[in-house]
Amino acid sequence: MGHIPLLDELSLIAVLAVAVTVLLARLRLPTVAGLLAAGALAGPNGLRLVHSTEAIEMLAEVGVVLLLFTIGLEFSLERLTSIFKSVALGGLLQVVLTAAATTLGARLLGVPLAQGVFYGFVVSLSSTAIVLRALGDRNELDAPHGRFIVGTLVFQDLAVVPMVLVVPVLAPSEAAGSVGLDVSFALGKAALLVAVTIVVARVVVPRVLDWVDASRSRETFLIAVLGLCIGTAWLTSLAGLSLALGAFLGGMVVAGTAYGHRAMGDMLPLRDVFVSLFFVSLGMLFDVRVVLAHPVALLLLTVAFLGGKAVLATASALVMGFPARVALLAGVGLAQFGEFGFVLARLGESSGVVRSEALGPLLAAGIVSMFLTPVLVRLSPHFTAGERLLAPLQRRVSGTDLPTAALEGRIASEHVVVVGYGLAGRMTTSALERLSVKYVVLELNAETVRNAVRASVPAFYADATSPEALEHAHLPSARALVLLINDRTAVERIVDTARRVAPAVPIITRARYQTEGERLRASGAAEVVVEEIAGAVEIVEALLSRLEVPPDEVRRCVDSSRRSLAPAPA
Repeated sequence: MGHIPLLDELSLIAVLAVAVTVLLARLRLPTVAGLLAAGALAGPNGLRLVHSTEAIEMLAEVGVVLLLFTIGLEFSLERLTSIFKSVALGGLLQVVLTAAATTLGARLLGVPLAQGVFYGFVVSLSSTAIVLRALGDRNELDAPHGRFIVGTLVFQDLAVVPMVLVVPVLAPSEAAGSVGLDVSFALGKAALLVAVTIVVARVVVPRVLDWVDASRSRETFLIAVLGLCIGTAWLTSLAGLSLALGAFLGGMVVAGTAYGHRAMGDMLPLRDVFVSLFFVSLGMLFDVRVVLAHPVALLLLTVAFLGGKAVLATASALVMGFPARVALLAGVGLAQFGEFGFVLARLGESSGVVRSEALGPLLAAGIVSMFLTPVLVRLSPHFTAGERLLAPLQRRVSGTDLPTAALEGRIASEHVVVVGYGLAGRMTTSALERLSVKYVVLELNAETVRNAVRASVPAFYADATSPEALEHAHLPSARALVLLINDRTAVERIVDTARRVAPAVPIITRARYQTEGERLRASGAAEVVVEEIAGAVEIVEALLSRLEVPPDEVRRCVDSSRRSLAPAPA
């Protein structure tokens, strides 16, 4: 067998990526940062180990498609409907505020209006791949800030469609007469595509996957899922929409069937390989010569991304009614340059809107911001000073401060404070109602609070990480505090705050893994239900029952399993 093109360069990329990532991991830097650094070293502007950059970029595009497909698998149509407000209004606010502020700043620097608008488009977009990867690694996609970020990113992907149509019109030689009609036509196509996706999700795909599953072939099922992923992306590209948006819609289609979890398990290994190539390819765009030629411009642009975009995204979340902590986390998560920013930059250059030398510092700063984003997302839950500064503004802007008057004289003592009103929260409060135990619910999802209040549930919009919220809920005189939210960092903050506000009140919470549970117990939680252990015990009990083991023996075995997994006494 002869030489296989690209194989040697992929081998070099793999070796370098592993070496750099392991080295940076010792410095507690995330994997994505290592992959970006490896790309910068291997690329044409670094050690020049890779020359087939176009082929690498094509493989990287596949990675983005697979990533968005698997994210879509986690966001069924029903779940996307629940965050529609974040998609429609939150995303619009973030994009418009960022684009307007960038355009204004460019005009103050003497940049022509058309170029200013172009820069506004480019800067307003964030990195779907990097942010969703970071949130997924931290299990925060379903946290309040995760829902706002996902909704905003979905809106940004939709906004790319009219942006792509408008950019060529911004060139000096172009006429802008038909741009409104073109944009309206593109948005109509996008709406039609979403409608078709809903129909296909309900009618066609479940039947097709049932037919494929009947073959009892894992390979056939994987090929079918890949076909749905790539085919949906391809069809959306024919309609003038982005590949990423099509892949996301394809994932939602499969998520609405009984095969969503199976598809996720089969796709994850493929996704991780190609997404790693995507991050390496982004790193290859970094040009150290631009850094040396324009160090001040690079620094100012990086600060503008990580500071200015964060402030505007935070303001958007505050206007949407999110509390200060959630708004700050969302702002940090949306503060970097985006993949589609590179697409628009190339389009603007080819259309004559802007010269390539003017884009150099912007793209270099964008890559630096993408490199720093995983680190900042990891550190952002500890930015408590920013939360305290934002708290007064949040109360003034959103008008969603905790309605303490409704609590006074109603539930003031001998009650249970429940934080979180998802499935576990509803089950807990139902049990308390059956036993006539008083309780109050604190929840960060405004729509969930409104629905609960309609059902006569004493639920209030509040951030339980705040001492004021716990005091308004009369925690010091409560019988217990129950934490049922998905944000691991927020749970740790609440436990620490509750121990200071009401040291005698027992805290009952849950944790995903045993090590996380041990940390919570050390912080002061009285009872921690570890999902990892609870699931294992349930499996043992179900298995022994299936094997027709006598009930008394089942209980003894289950109790023995619990004791073996229980933490050692302090």
